[in-house]
Amino acid sequence: MSSDAEMAVFGPAALYLRKSEKERIEAQNKPFDAKSSVFVVHAKESYVKGTVQSREGGKVTVKTEKGETLTVKDDQAFPMNPPKYDKIEDMAMMTHLHEPAVLYNLKERYAAWMIYTYSGLFCVTVNPYKWLPVYNAEVVTAYRGKKRQEAPPHIFSISDNAYQFMLTDRENQSILITGESGAGKTVNTKRVIQYFATIAVSGEKKKEEQPGKIQGTLEDQIISANPLLEAFGNAKTVRNDNSSRFGKFIRIHFGATGKLSSADIETYLLEKSRVTFQLKAERSYHIFYQIMSNKRPELIEMLLITTNPYDFHFVSQGEITVASIDDQEELMATDSAIDILGFNADEKTAIYKLTGAVMHHGNLKFKQKQREEQAEPDGTEVADKIAYLMGLNSADLLKALCYPRVKVGNEFVTKGQTVQQVYNSVGALAKSVFEKMFLWMVVRINQQLDTKQPRQYFIGVLDIAGFEIFDPMGIFSILEEECMFPKATDTSFKNKLYDQHLGKSNNFQKPKPAKGKAEAHFSLVHYAGTVDYNITGWLEKNKDPLNETVIGLYQKSSLKTLALLFAAYGGAEESGGGKKGGKKKGSSFQTVSALFRENLNKLMSNLRSTHPHFVRCLIPNETKTPGAMEHELVLHQLRCNGVLEGIRICRKGFPSRIIYADFKQRYKILNASAIPEGQFIDSKKASEKLLGSIDVDHTQYKFGHTKVFFKAGLLGLLEEMRDEKLAQLITRTQAVCRGYLMRIEFKKMMERRESIFCIQYNVRAFMNVKHWPWMKLYFKIKPLLKSAESEKEMANMKEEFEKTKEELAKSEAKKKELEEKMVSLMQEKNDLQLQVQSEADGLADAEERCDQLIKTKIQLEAKIKELTERAEDEEEINAELTAKKRKLEDECSELKKDIDDLELTLAKVEKEKHATENKV
Repeated sequence: MSSDAEMAVFGPAALYLRKSEKERIEAQNKPFDAKSSVFVVHAKESYVKGTVQSREGGKVTVKTEKGETLTVKDDQAFPMNPPKYDKIEDMAMMTHLHEPAVLYNLKERYAAWMIYTYSGLFCVTVNPYKWLPVYNAEVVTAYRGKKRQEAPPHIFSISDNAYQFMLTDRENQSILITGESGAGKTVNTKRVIQYFATIAVSGEKKKEEQPGKIQGTLEDQIISANPLLEAFGNAKTVRNDNSSRFGKFIRIHFGATGKLSSADIETYLLEKSRVTFQLKAERSYHIFYQIMSNKRPELIEMLLITTNPYDFHFVSQGEITVASIDDQEELMATDSAIDILGFNADEKTAIYKLTGAVMHHGNLKFKQKQREEQAEPDGTEVADKIAYLMGLNSADLLKALCYPRVKVGNEFVTKGQTVQQVYNSVGALAKSVFEKMFLWMVVRINQQLDTKQPRQYFIGVLDIAGFEIFDPMGIFSILEEECMFPKATDTSFKNKLYDQHLGKSNNFQKPKPAKGKAEAHFSLVHYAGTVDYNITGWLEKNKDPLNETVIGLYQKSSLKTLALLFAAYGGAEESGGGKKGGKKKGSSFQTVSALFRENLNKLMSNLRSTHPHFVRCLIPNETKTPGAMEHELVLHQLRCNGVLEGIRICRKGFPSRIIYADFKQRYKILNASAIPEGQFIDSKKASEKLLGSIDVDHTQYKFGHTKVFFKAGLLGLLEEMRDEKLAQLITRTQAVCRGYLMRIEFKKMMERRESIFCIQYNVRAFMNVKHWPWMKLYFKIKPLLKSAESEKEMANMKEEFEKTKEELAKSEAKKKELEEKMVSLMQEKNDLQLQVQSEADGLADAEERCDQLIKTKIQLEAKIKELTERAEDEEEINAELTAKKRKLEDECSELKKDIDDLELTLAKVEKEKHATENKV
């Protein structure tokens, strides 16, 4: 446990993170009787503290803190931990581990505003319902590079450990933040991002801002995306006014050196059923009420809606206002976010139009034809509005809803629809449009967050509610299978569940009927308790079928965004997780359970590729009162989210594990002599010898094939032993160094001592002779000697000065001469350059004349050839031609001679040019 001085680095936050040293000492010195101090079961408060009065006949009489006297069975009184465990930071280390011990430890820490507590592998956090100064930059710095046991529990500690593991193990990490609605999952997710954005900044100089990209830190960028995601994905629930109704897996990417690279968001399991249905105390997604807040009247006009939510059935089944949310203000934040995130004007308009169209879907009315089960439109006004907003033809839309075309064999046939089937289809379409638009917006946000920097590792932060997975022919598989059979019913589904699981699995049971209890068809036994399920309407709800004829209209919509959302729709893709390009038997739609399972499988694949870290968020009370804790509510969450089970598993299992080579490298210092020097020994044998030679509980570890496994707490003990050993070695090293430095200093002191003795000896000798007459004479003569020496030195200095002065004059003259010579040479150089230029021009003229003569020669040779050919046919003028030929040959000879002379002249000019250049 750190001292108050060590906690000073946390600044004002220290009070909210760890008890002071004084409090810890006081707790250890409290009077405590281990035999009589207990927690006892209480009807109203679950458990209370008390003192045992008597034990007899398997029963215990306990007097509670409030003065009540209770008599309970032996197994309903739980031993209390010694006072030194009060407000313990890791509950897995408690001597007595049971529900009341965990509950009271959390309660007492919460009362002291220490909202984070470790619980084995988990970090538990209780929502404080108030601002605490534990997230500032000072706290971030204090947690940097600290091991879990070296600092108080905190979300920053979990974050830093994940970051350090990523760097040392070269493995992707994940932080799983779970809890009920309103427990603080999203806030803690933001804190994790804040931590990474602070400690892992790239350190590069600020680059030019890219147009169309969100600017600022990663935290700022993700926060910029929040208003849009929250408008379309958050809603009021019974417990939380602003609850995320979808799971977020935010991947924060890092480069090879651990510097921040970029981020992306992956979403899971959007609660699309909320689009068409809400409970009485809940509300649909915020965006609907923002639009109707009338902050932007042009939206009301554009979307053909009113400002009264009760005019729209889909969004008015629960509450329509939330006290803590200003819908007008939030609309402006959402509108601004759409612009910041780079959506163009057409896309922005499409987002609003599709949102309005979803609201109008709930107002469509249909009636049954007389003497038929066929549905027909009950008015066309609403359909006209929807068609206008979605870029469709109103008549085509109504026809597609009432008379969809389905493929039978190789042909398409028109299928009749009952009123209820049409309403089911309308709801499914509204939910599908909303969901696809939400997912499309997430894709666009990721495009904005992408920096194109190289990525090596990521830390994923999962903000999602808890869930469980059941393997081969589980409930979901049977539900999906039943949906494929047209004649399947809720009863056939129930019978199949019973045949498959009843009596074969302890987790599946037949519900026990009880008076006043709602009807149930089966029960599932979780580790947290037994839950009853009523399956009425499950098959129809699970199908959530999309009308493919309407989808076809969407794909041809004049609203480009709507056409884009459904462009990839098809049996292969929408069939519930089948391979891309393949076809799934018996179904051309995706069931809710298939989508749910597909999302979970995708999420689990992501998580299995990472090293997980767990954060469990708790709601302390239903009234949002700071500092108050309702026992039963907290216990229910501890059971359901696995905290209690996790502690037990952590205590019984071997949660810590280290590769043999790493263990040998790190802990060899504990007893280096146990590992023989000078001979090869593999890391596993070295680790076995090392652990066998250390004074620890040898039942607390086991050896695997590649790793050594430790029970909870032992690794912390080894770390303490290692720190002690290091402290000893460092102290010894410091002692040797200090000894060496002190010996040097001692030597100097001895030299100074000898010097002092020497000075004292000379002073004493002087004091003895200073009155001696010869000494007085010496004192008078000595200054005269010094004066003579001074005159001699002055004369030498004057001589040296004269010499220096003469040399300076000579160097000045030489400098002037060299400067003049340099000017002359520069002039000569310029003249030569002009001469070279002139001669180069002459050479160019000569070359041109030479070229002209060569051309003339070629022309004459051509003429000779022509005359020679003509001479063969004209014998009469042969003589004349011969004469001319000779004359021309003579001329050619003269020309050749001229050419030779020119070539000699050229050579001479070239030679002079080279000579001139060399001279320059």
